Amino acid sequence: MYYPRTIDKYLIEWKESADHKPLLLRGARQVGKSWAVKNLGRQFKYFIEANFEKRKELKSLFERTRNAHDLAAMIGRMYNTPVVAGETLLFLDEIQDCSEAIHSLWSFKEDFPELHVIAAGSLLEFTLKDLHSFGVGRIRSLFMYPMSFDEFLEAQGKTLWLEAKREANPQKPMFDELHQELVGQFRTFLLVGGMPASVAKWVETHDYVLAANEQDDIQQTYYDDFAKYAKKIDPQLLRNTLQSVVSQIGGKFVYSKVQGNASSEEVKKALQMLSDAGIIKRVIHSAGNGLPLGAESNLKFQKYIYLDSGLLLRIMDLELGGAGPLTQQILTDTAAQLVDKGSLTEMVAGWEIVKYSSPRTQNDLYWWENLDRGTVSEVDYLLARNMRVLPVEVKSGISGKMKSLHLFMHNKHLTEAVRCSLENFGELVNQDKADAGAQSRILILPLYAISNLF
Repeated sequence: MYYPRTIDKYLIEWKESADHKPLLLRGARQVGKSWAVKNLGRQFKYFIEANFEKRKELKSLFERTRNAHDLAAMIGRMYNTPVVAGETLLFLDEIQDCSEAIHSLWSFKEDFPELHVIAAGSLLEFTLKDLHSFGVGRIRSLFMYPMSFDEFLEAQGKTLWLEAKREANPQKPMFDELHQELVGQFRTFLLVGGMPASVAKWVETHDYVLAANEQDDIQQTYYDDFAKYAKKIDPQLLRNTLQSVVSQIGGKFVYSKVQGNASSEEVKKALQMLSDAGIIKRVIHSAGNGLPLGAESNLKFQKYIYLDSGLLLRIMDLELGGAGPLTQQILTDTAAQLVDKGSLTEMVAGWEIVKYSSPRTQNDLYWWENLDRGTVSEVDYLLARNMRVLPVEVKSGISGKMKSLHLFMHNKHLTEAVRCSLENFGELVNQDKADAGAQSRILILPLYAISNLF
């Protein structure tokens, strides 16, 4: 069964556009790229899925010629399916091992622009980096990630909950009973994660153990992929670096904490490869004085977040069906504040921000920390909204001080901020003690409603 994805809207827009350049769907392994394209294929009279892993002989076709019409004709005959402009969707899947096929996308744009062509692949970013030039202006990209919380709700058929969430605001908060239901759903989402296979198993069975089995399979696939990088980097270094990312979630990444005595340069290379594979994403330090946020980035200070909360917990070897303390903390919130839980929530909030942003570009994440000696203050995320910096503080529960947020707002002369927590919708209006005429407004946004920002 196919569960609707946000990317579907963008794929439909591409299909109906008069200028439908060949489309490259990019993202980590098993985030649902192929299923999204197959779902789009239902809207065409003919659909061809040319998979380079399943049909090795496809590569020889692209090595033989780059003529778009000849290629389309040969592929059509191989799959016994007509290739008709406007009626056929040609899907070139697992394209990463055939650079000639990637180059052919340019030919389809120049010589056969009427045909709808989509390409996708695992570890595609490595191949793209090795190409001397890559289709500037001739190819369109869309970036795809694991399922968001909104998609998680929709997969369960909870569309009315989605509508209620989108309509809620500080003046009209969610009624308490539904708020508590959504909090419970968000805690479940932390455990199940957003990998489509895990979500599908959860929707089907509501069994954490079976969902965890799917996560184990996905995680093992990622580990198996490390062997493919062996010519470029030691697979064990990749595994050690990934394990260190997991253990340092929520804090500045320290290279020396990676096991194996690797140099900082080697660890940096491993981090870059894991980022290219889509398994991790860096959060960049910004001074936050204005826009663009990247203009004042400090690459000496970076955080990294892992692709998915469910996979993260599996790496931490959490027994989801048992009585592990972190599981109980997430599901019932009966224990005291737990560092791991707070870091997990901060990570998920970051990914929610990325998932609800435009998929037409890779969206960077930024955070702020006071770098002055003797000070400890930071703001989890900085966004650009209405031509101004919007600071976002993430809390894993319903309480917590906001000294860092207030300090940042005062120092940067900002009047608006967001606090994401398990509280209901609301707002805090504060008088600036240092400036009698200034007021600051902090929007309280439930963690399950981060999409409302977009």
